[in-house]
Amino acid sequence: MFIDTHCHLSLEDYDDIDSILADNRSAGIDKIIISGCTKESILESLKYCKKYGDVYATIGYHPSEADITTRVDLEKLEEQIQNDKIVGVGEIGLDYHYGKENSEIQKNLFRKQMQLAEKYHLPVVIHSRDATADTIAILKEFPNVIGDIHCFSGSLETAQIYISMGYKLGIGGVVTFKNSNLFKIIESVGLSNILLETDSPYLTPEPYRGKKNSSKYIPFIANRIAEILSVSVEEVSQKTIENTLSLFDLH
Repeated sequence: MFIDTHCHLSLEDYDDIDSILADNRSAGIDKIIISGCTKESILESLKYCKKYGDVYATIGYHPSEADITTRVDLEKLEEQIQNDKIVGVGEIGLDYHYGKENSEIQKNLFRKQMQLAEKYHLPVVIHSRDATADTIAILKEFPNVIGDIHCFSGSLETAQIYISMGYKLGIGGVVTFKNSNLFKIIESVGLSNILLETDSPYLTPEPYRGKKNSSKYIPFIANRIAEILSVSVEEVSQKTIENTLSLFDLH
């Protein structure tokens, strides 16, 4: 059995949610944590959490939403996270890939959502793209908050900093790509510091790269990690589930 700790589930991406979840279960995916990171996707995520027993969610405003997220939106978010099926705040963070013109606005939104996580004792799911130094600096302002570094792709030094702060590294389909150096990170940090994720419908693992991703492909990620660490897939399953449950309350 496996848990997909980070994916997106939306009618914008999938025609039939029931059939997607049935395929996941057939592939041994016990639970999924979906990410609602815009106003619209937060509402859709809440709907699926209510409808399906094996669906949980983290919600929060993605840095791409920084320019349009208002005080009222954040007040609403505070209400929404007080739902038993909401298990974290995220994905939140910083993204400078297209420029840093609104970096202060992004940082302000990031801090406000970290404050919510701290207030309600929830883990966070961190999105950091071309913004490592600023991301780490802000996380250090909140030493009582821990979480998941979504879709980790940084250096070993960066990985060790995050781990020393109590964070786990989200590992997805990129680890199966032929040009990926993630295997070096996994060899160094070991199973105890990683979580499995797909980020579906994006970042589909080999051998399905180029097609729409789904949580049902988690076993391909687990198999690659097992190869890297010379352990069984069962051990990858067991340890990553333990890691997930140490962060997220999947009651």
